[in-house]
Amino acid sequence: MSLDRCAPAVPMAGASSWLHSSFYRFTPLADAAAAAQAVRGLAQGVTGAITLAPEGLSGAVAGTPAAVQAFEAALVASPAFGGALRGLVFKHSHGRTAPYARLKVNVKPELVALGLPGAEALPPPDEEDDSHLSPAQWRALLDEGRAVVLDNRNHFEWRLGRFRGAVDPQVPNFRDLRAWVAAQAPAWRAEGRPVAMYCTGGIRCDKTAPWLRSLGLQVLQLRGGILGYFEALPDAERDWQGECFVFDNRIALDTRLQPTATGPAQVYDPAQADEAWRLARALRLQAAATGV
Repeated sequence: MSLDRCAPAVPMAGASSWLHSSFYRFTPLADAAAAAQAVRGLAQGVTGAITLAPEGLSGAVAGTPAAVQAFEAALVASPAFGGALRGLVFKHSHGRTAPYARLKVNVKPELVALGLPGAEALPPPDEEDDSHLSPAQWRALLDEGRAVVLDNRNHFEWRLGRFRGAVDPQVPNFRDLRAWVAAQAPAWRAEGRPVAMYCTGGIRCDKTAPWLRSLGLQVLQLRGGILGYFEALPDAERDWQGECFVFDNRIALDTRLQPTATGPAQVYDPAQADEAWRLARALRLQAAATGV
């Protein structure tokens, strides 16, 4: 189910006047549809994409700093979540153009479509367990070189940018990851190597971690994801090669969390069927956001 506010984004003055905020929280929602209605009412003056599911919520919004900050405060305080969003981390970055054309609120079965069989038997994702490494600890892990550094994203994201030494699962969609990991797990177990995984903001890793542990793997995760790493370390380019793909009209960020000049045609390979439709969609969304 999708609830769309169709008013187009309005360009604002200033070189970096759009504040972008991304967030997620795994928390049981008895009525995700009702929570979605509440969120839609809170999101005044912002555009973006927000997903709610029985397992929680995730989203990204953009607007003036004042509008974004007002939304964040209202979301955390909303009675629709019964206090479960206290301490919610919002990752901020900026942009010169509208990241989104409008606000879209979706209700889905999962926040991240992994589609694991028997998922109900797994422990729920834990955003605070001790498998999460700080950026400084992650850098030390990269320097040590013992772990399997798993890029927990799609192939086109890895191709645009990645941590040094990262393994590319070469999957066109995140849901394809499980078959690739299952095939590699016996060798990783035999070698006694921990699996250290990362993704853009952390949600895909938190979603995947309980399943990886069920395969007998030692799991480590980068707390705050790539964006958190860029924010924490002013010399993140020491460890990051290329740019970081983001799922909005900015397309890519550098290690200073600033939009780059990269466009959709430089990200997606039209010769690949799964990337061809992504390219067409990205161009369509850009046109809607800019009014071109």
